[in-house]
Amino acid sequence: MKKKLTLSLDESVIEEAKKFARRRHKSLSRMVESYLRQVAHGNPPDEDITPLVAELSGVLSPPSAEQGRQEYRDYLREKYR
Repeated sequence: MKKKLTLSLDESVIEEAKKFARRRHKSLSRMVESYLRQVAHGNPPDEDITPLVAELSGVLSPPSAEQGRQEYRDYLREKYR
């Protein structure tokens, strides 16, 4: 069930938050709800990171830059054979 909540914030904070929300194609209400949900559950408020994503973070180590370049070279060799 949705309920209305009234907040009093500095006008400049509201305007910047609206711009931020627009850039992410989200409503300000949705962003505030997501933040409050994370805070209430004791999770750090990382931008829309779900508990599953947070749990999986760090499980895989990223490939080295050289490994990535070598994989790309191999891909191109196969593609243009």
